[in-house]
Amino acid sequence: MSATSNKERMLAGELYLASDPELVADYEAAQTLVDALNATVASDTAALRAVLGRLLGHLGEDAVVRPSFRCDYGFNIAIGARTFVNYDCVFLDCAAITLGADVQVAPGVHLYTATHPLDAATRRSGLEAAHPIVIGDGAWLGGRVVVCPGVTIGENTVVAAGSVVTRDLPAGVLAAGSPCRVVRTL
Repeated sequence: MSATSNKERMLAGELYLASDPELVADYEAAQTLVDALNATVASDTAALRAVLGRLLGHLGEDAVVRPSFRCDYGFNIAIGARTFVNYDCVFLDCAAITLGADVQVAPGVHLYTATHPLDAATRRSGLEAAHPIVIGDGAWLGGRVVVCPGVTIGENTVVAAGSVVTRDLPAGVLAAGSPCRVVRTL
């Protein structure tokens, strides 16, 4: 059975229209919170956590997200305990983005769940899709890493700076490159 609303289709990984009024309202509400987060003084950790608590689906104990930070909806993002997200990260959360506990996310990391049809006519119609991203406990994503839709990165895996992760990575490896490949076991 196919989902009926565009939001339900988005969350189910089916083609949907992001211009749907419900999704536009969700996006605009999130952008108000993103703007508030990015305008908060970095030393006011209580205010930062309060805004993040309203924006994100889950914010684990002692997790840190440093502004500036961008996302689409926020409610699709779950950040585990003691996870650290450094400056200038972009999480396109049209599908779930799950970061486990004790994850290290370096500056400028981009996580993209959003994708577009390869067929030009379908793409021109405005339809898009999204596939979840999962980052396992203890993983470390180096500066300017890009993680593509539908990717899972295993526990304790390290992804070198500048890598573009297009496929799942197993637990406990060092991976690097564009496209990202396993270099060695840790």
